Amino acid sequence: VALLRQRSRPYLFSNSLAPVIAATSLKVIDLLESAGDLRDQLNANTALFRTRMTEEGFEILPGDHAIAPVMIGDAAKAARLAELLLERGVYVIGFSYPVVPQGAARIRVQLSAAHSTADVN
Repeated sequence: VALLRQRSRPYLFSNSLAPVIAATSLKVIDLLESAGDLRDQLNANTALFRTRMTEEGFEILPGDHAIAPVMIGDAAKAARLAELLLERGVYVIGFSYPVVPQGAARIRVQLSAAHSTADVN
């Protein structure tokens, strides 16, 4: 047993959780449990964005999460679209090779409960 304690990786490389991390984690859980209206708004915004973008002919990678990858394909077009959107006050991030496969450039749109329906439309 003593040899295992001296040589075992879990014993050598494990630390206890800092109290501030534990307290913060508990607070986050409390917030998640009590923020139903924000979660509902985020889900509504996400569904609306994905529906509207698909109706407009954009390919959105599947999912129901608030990060929506809009497939553009061409790296230069994705970069230019990100620039144009920023000029209009919409911050998105363009990704291209080598972050994603060649020919699979995209912009990443991250929705928030703070967005209004007008923002999403």
